[in-house]
Amino acid sequence: MPQRPRDLADRMSRRRKPDDGFVRETFTLPRLAARARARAFLDRYPAAGYMSKVESWRELPDGQIEFTMRRLSSAD
Repeated sequence: MPQRPRDLADRMSRRRKPDDGFVRETFTLPRLAARARARAFLDRYPAAGYMSKVESWRELPDGQIEFTMRRLSSAD
């Protein structure tokens, strides 16, 4: 029986993410707000101390930016 794309997406979403020591937060914001949020994140969790970075980002059809920030969990 052929699988639908939704079936694959559901199956993949149930996969457990590896415990690599990083905390990830995903945001969806307008471009300027996204830039400000990323800057605030990096100010709070500097890359040198927490290996923080923008892990991924993409522009959505409505012009908003979806992005994931990561940092070491030792910041908690």
